[in-house]
Amino acid sequence: MRKLIYSAVTSLDGYVADAHGSFAWAAPDEEVHGFVNGLMRSCGTYLFGRRMYETMAVWDAVDAREEPSPAVRDFALLWRGADKVVYSTTLESVTTERTRLERGFDPEAVRRLKASAGRDLAVGGPGLAAQAIRAGLVDEYYLFLTPVLVGGGTPYFPDGVRLDLELLEERRFGNGMVHLRHRPAA
Repeated sequence: MRKLIYSAVTSLDGYVADAHGSFAWAAPDEEVHGFVNGLMRSCGTYLFGRRMYETMAVWDAVDAREEPSPAVRDFALLWRGADKVVYSTTLESVTTERTRLERGFDPEAVRRLKASAGRDLAVGGPGLAAQAIRAGLVDEYYLFLTPVLVGGGTPYFPDGVRLDLELLEERRFGNGMVHLRHRPAA
């Protein structure tokens, strides 16, 4: 069975976006971006809610940008090579290749997908991740802590969930970010 990984850049106080919805403070530098690419290389399928999908869909147009960095170019290739499942009741259609639209999150369907997938899966966006966490589907958590306090906004973890975690890995970066990799404790 493959793993479902929840990965995000967060503020030190645990938010993926501030109270105004901005996450400009979370932009990774080349070192962090390269590391993220290495971690996400194992993933063959991304699960997104509508907002995260709309944010990430820009990776289809990276070639149109002026000379992207090697890490940006590499992630664009990873994005295009992965299957994507978007869960939304409001989105009428998807615009990226290798993408299918689902109207509702079905934990049993995700369990079947984990059992049949050839590569790991990643869940993106705190709303969809909250559903996966509550269903006991997330196998690993990748937090990239940014040395900034934003004081409120969209939290990485959902409220009302108690989960003991085991630290598997940690890494410090030159820009002050810290990566923490956890899994649910046995």
